[in-house]
Amino acid sequence: MSVKGEPIQIVKATDNHTFELDEERLEEVLLRPDVRNKKVAVVSVAGAFRKGKSFLLDFFLRYLNTGGASDWLGSDDEPLEGFTWRGGSERDTTGILLWSEPFFCRTQSGEEVVILLMDTQGAFDSESTVRDCATIFALSTMVSSIQVYNLSQNIQEDDLQHLQLFTEYGRLALEDNDNISKPFQVLQFLVRDWSFPYEAEYGMSGGRKILNKRLQMSDKQHHELQQIRRHISSCFDSISCFLMPHPGLRVATNPHFDGRLKDIEPDFKEQLQVLIPFLLARENIVLKEINGTQITCQELVEYFKAYIKIYQGEELPEPKTMLQATAEANNLAAVANSKNLYTKNMEEICGGEKPYIHPELLEHEHLKCMEQAINLFHSTRKMGGPEFSRHYEEQLQAEIATLYENYQKHNNGKNLFSAARTPAVLFTMTVAFYVMASLFGLIGVESLANLANLVMVIFLVLMLTWFYVRYSGEYRSLAAHIDQLADALWDNVLSSIYAKLAEQGVKHALQQQQLKAKRN
Repeated sequence: MSVKGEPIQIVKATDNHTFELDEERLEEVLLRPDVRNKKVAVVSVAGAFRKGKSFLLDFFLRYLNTGGASDWLGSDDEPLEGFTWRGGSERDTTGILLWSEPFFCRTQSGEEVVILLMDTQGAFDSESTVRDCATIFALSTMVSSIQVYNLSQNIQEDDLQHLQLFTEYGRLALEDNDNISKPFQVLQFLVRDWSFPYEAEYGMSGGRKILNKRLQMSDKQHHELQQIRRHISSCFDSISCFLMPHPGLRVATNPHFDGRLKDIEPDFKEQLQVLIPFLLARENIVLKEINGTQITCQELVEYFKAYIKIYQGEELPEPKTMLQATAEANNLAAVANSKNLYTKNMEEICGGEKPYIHPELLEHEHLKCMEQAINLFHSTRKMGGPEFSRHYEEQLQAEIATLYENYQKHNNGKNLFSAARTPAVLFTMTVAFYVMASLFGLIGVESLANLANLVMVIFLVLMLTWFYVRYSGEYRSLAAHIDQLADALWDNVLSSIYAKLAEQGVKHALQQQQLKAKRN
């Protein structure tokens, strides 16, 4: 079976041991029209290098590519495709890779969601500093809903210690969040090459037995060891462990091994068919949450951008910095959602091919839509507190003001009178003075009639001149002066008359409606 898509590098390691986010590649995946507004589950695999993370992810791909069919594991002679992997002792994956094709899945409630697979640079190779390893692990943990912690042979004390930094960040965020939700979601210990099935059997039950032993606290333990375990338990919604057997010598020692099932031990294949549905079946999938709220792919982009910034300095961030970055991304996501609501409502009122509406009515609808957007911002659960969020509320109001100006211009462009204001004003003045001249002539005031006729002729000449200039393109400065005169007449004379007539028209229409209602 062929797998659609390819691994793309969204976080790149630089020569000076910093990391950069490839925003363009990330947005290509997460801001697609069919993806951006859907809720998302992010499954990440992290751990030491050369321990088979990419190899495992390709089985994830195979499962998702078949939609979880009963025969998803494939035929014995089918090579494994997807994330690049190879045997040997040197690292293969650098930075963070994301599979370019999101997978769509319907939850048990019927909602269509997106599943993303993420591969991470292996920790503790000869080219990475401790800071590099911590950065990659922290980033993948913060953005994933399921973090698979890939370990070799056992859960050792140093494995737990490597988690301490990230759980410390989580502990601080948890305190600020008043224990509403934990900072991380699912931590799945995956112990590869488990060699003691007589002590704990392969799979979930044996993993639970080992995990309980490793996370158990006692009075004999040093205070630091107890603290590590408390932090891990308090920072993840769910922690579990799975014990995997060794895939076999033909996998480990054959340099030409390409993932064919016939070369893999039966025990390993049997446990794959338990582990992968446990993580990826639609009834088990875990959607990404921040501060207890499920997020969309569009919002996930903002979190990626916020988190990468704090890792681009020379020193690892303090936990407070991580908290601030989370609060910033959280508030930016709330701004984006509220602005989208305002845009959606205004588009229904005056967007696209909608007819022209009176400016006062447009302003009334704008105020109503803005109030709804700000109420949504207030009701969204955000980190950082009211003082921190005030800046983002002001940003939202400023962005809505800019959007409103654009809607005003768009609406005015539909007003035929506004689009042809100068000739309309000149024609109106010509007709007005023609009527005045006729009235003065009827009552015998010839001097005023002649003056009105003279002004009428002037406006008529101005209108014909304007048409000639616009048609020929000559004497543009003259046309500009005529436009200024027309604007001044509209602003100081005609607009107030028009407003009074419109007001009278509205009152008359309301009176007619009331009379009609009484008759009925």
